[in-house]
Amino acid sequence: MNNGSNTHRVVITGVGLITPLGHNVPDTWSALLAGTPGLGPSTQLTRDDHIFGGVCEVKNYDPADYLPRRQVRRRDRFQQFATIATQEAMQQSGLTITDENREQIGIYIGTGVGGIQTLVNQEHIVLEKGARRVSPYAITMIMPNGAAGMLAIDYGIHGPSNTIATACASGSDAIGHAFKAIRHGELVAAITGGSETIMTSVAVAGFERAGATSTKTSGAPQPFDKNRDGLVVGEGCGMLVIESLENAQARGANILAEIIGYGQTTDAYHITAPAENGAGATRAMQKALADANLQPEDVDYISAHGTATPLNDLSETAAIKGAFGDYAYKVGISSTKSMTGHIMGATGAIESVFCTLAIRDQIMPPTINYETPDPACDLDYIPNKARPGRVRVCMNNAFGFGGHNAVLIFKEFEA
Repeated sequence: MNNGSNTHRVVITGVGLITPLGHNVPDTWSALLAGTPGLGPSTQLTRDDHIFGGVCEVKNYDPADYLPRRQVRRRDRFQQFATIATQEAMQQSGLTITDENREQIGIYIGTGVGGIQTLVNQEHIVLEKGARRVSPYAITMIMPNGAAGMLAIDYGIHGPSNTIATACASGSDAIGHAFKAIRHGELVAAITGGSETIMTSVAVAGFERAGATSTKTSGAPQPFDKNRDGLVVGEGCGMLVIESLENAQARGANILAEIIGYGQTTDAYHITAPAENGAGATRAMQKALADANLQPEDVDYISAHGTATPLNDLSETAAIKGAFGDYAYKVGISSTKSMTGHIMGATGAIESVFCTLAIRDQIMPPTINYETPDPACDLDYIPNKARPGRVRVCMNNAFGFGGHNAVLIFKEFEA
């Protein structure tokens, strides 16, 4: 671990979730460990010519249950999710923002596209009813940095507020940048994570036209399975409160886990396909291990990107072998996207929360819908049932269109 004299240990003191499996951390986590599928019919897409088999929506969601109606009208769905998950994370953390510390606290949020639902809806209003009927809040609901801006206002945070957009690596990159800012003493704490909902016909159709989506109406997605046929689009948010160890201890906070490594690379190979043999992902894993001063054998669990697309799962398997050598066959690996679907720019943040909880509860989530082994994907993917076991160190992989690779490493906290 990086313990130089000018660095600070970074710990997690609060987590929050809203996902296709639940509206909070306890509900989501219990459903995940039970192997509950998030797949279902869409209630947000109205066209009947889509070819996907289903989506992973946040179910039974009414924003008025969480936000005043005035705020609901002013926040895109992805901003609402960020608000709700942050409330949970902040409540658990107990972090109080005051005039003395508000300049030293930051916000780092990842999203792939921001308020795309508002963009599409307001375009329809212009075309059907005229420009004068557009919401006066349209711009602030559309802009990707809207969630960070709203949270800064909610909590009176005066430190940096940054929005990271590296496609499906966005949430992990946001956490990684917040981690570095605290480690190097620029901040004492940060609200960080990722939020996303792309549930619009144009976005989902784009994935369909790219040949990326599963057409199955049940039992999907199937990460690492021989019969996998694509990803399932999901939505949701994962948020964390992270702090310097000194700040957390000074206020007597309960520490859930520690962040000890971050690796980031770019493939520079193809705008959607991963580099041959997962070379860029291998380098990101190696960088994260080096940043954490760990060897591959120190890792107990890998939260895989695991999208269930033929190319990703093959490439990620090769990348893990490249980074871990023979130990790749001994480490537990799972894709929680088999239950949540692929939540795009939020997925790395949501899975970072899962890593934190895996350490807390000493259990590894399963990869469900795993039926037929693929000879080319021959690692231990923790099929179908959660696995209790010693979980001291977790690695979280996130890879995005554009060739973005982000890897985080979490560790059980030891004083």
